[in-house]
Amino acid sequence: MAQTVRIDEADIRRVTDAVTAAEARSDAEIATIVSERSDSYNDVPLIWAALVALLALAVYAAFPGFYIGLLDRVTGGWHVWTMREWMTVLVFATTIKFLATRYIVGWWPLRMAFTPGRTKTRRVRARAVALFKASTEQRTLSRTGVLLYLSLAEHRAEIVADEAIVAKVSPDAWGSAMALLIDGCKAGRPADGMVAAVGAIGEVLAVHFPRTGTDPDEIPNRMIYL
Repeated sequence: MAQTVRIDEADIRRVTDAVTAAEARSDAEIATIVSERSDSYNDVPLIWAALVALLALAVYAAFPGFYIGLLDRVTGGWHVWTMREWMTVLVFATTIKFLATRYIVGWWPLRMAFTPGRTKTRRVRARAVALFKASTEQRTLSRTGVLLYLSLAEHRAEIVADEAIVAKVSPDAWGSAMALLIDGCKAGRPADGMVAAVGAIGEVLAVHFPRTGTDPDEIPNRMIYL
């Protein structure tokens, strides 16, 4: 996905109205959550910094003469380096590389760029499941709730559903909803994508869990923006 824009109050109202319309045709519940990010990824700069430091040590070990030659040029060749001094220089240089990489990759855009896609997908999925358990699973007595979750920083979305829905609906059935959401985000209009996806989810739920009027509305329809 391309970089998305922030969600404003008008967007929240539009998505909320879409949820209300979708639930009018089904006994199932739909929760919608948009998050700025799913994780801080504080470990990513540390991992890259450690890799750079290890690589630096490997290079020093592979080409010691080259670096000793650099030190000799700096000192004019008048200093004879002891093993202790040489190790001290190595530790100092490696520490500088570690800290520099840590703070450079710590800049949020680079942190995202240097985070593997699989890592982003796993953490977005984990956050979606955690939010589903807190916002939907424990609040639907009939266990017919579905969460549509969008994480803006990672440009990823997830659909998580209760067991009653999973048992009846194939995962492929959510494909069109995800495609609509992704299209909206690519166009820089995540709210449009959310509205379209909610409509598609509503179509699926209306088929498998049609409205009977006996199942109370247990989850607020308002979209949550974290």
